[in-house]
Amino acid sequence: MIVQSLRLGDIEVSEDKLITMERPVLGFEKYKKFCLVEIDELKPFLWLQAVDEATISFLVVNPRLFMTDYRIEINSKEIAELKIDDVNAVETYVVVTLAENADEITANMQGPILINTENNRGKQLVLVNTDYKVKYRFMKYLPQTETEQKQEEVAV
Repeated sequence: MIVQSLRLGDIEVSEDKLITMERPVLGFEKYKKFCLVEIDELKPFLWLQAVDEATISFLVVNPRLFMTDYRIEINSKEIAELKIDDVNAVETYVVVTLAENADEITANMQGPILINTENNRGKQLVLVNTDYKVKYRFMKYLPQTETEQKQEEVAV
């Protein structure tokens, strides 16, 4: 199937890769079908693109890439909604907010998005009683790419 994206143009997505949001992204409740789009130049970031609206997409990243001890508790209701049989099949992402200055780019650590890769059901959680921030500056904690490492070596 072809998914139209304002940011990415037309994207070909296999029907079995479509994600159904059991609890949609806050503020975007009417959009329930999404797909994850990986672009080599943006790794480790991905786009979470709404299937039915070309203008709705979110830049996301796996929070464990920069916060290895990031943990969330999932209650039995959430496990049932996502029909989780194997917790290892659940991927966690956080929404990224871009800024002109890379040091000011933030991730919403209080509102992770979970996707069960076995059945492509997803949901956004709202974490309560947590020290995780809505605007967590994380860029300095991301591992450097090979290109960035080479640029630093040349600069020295």
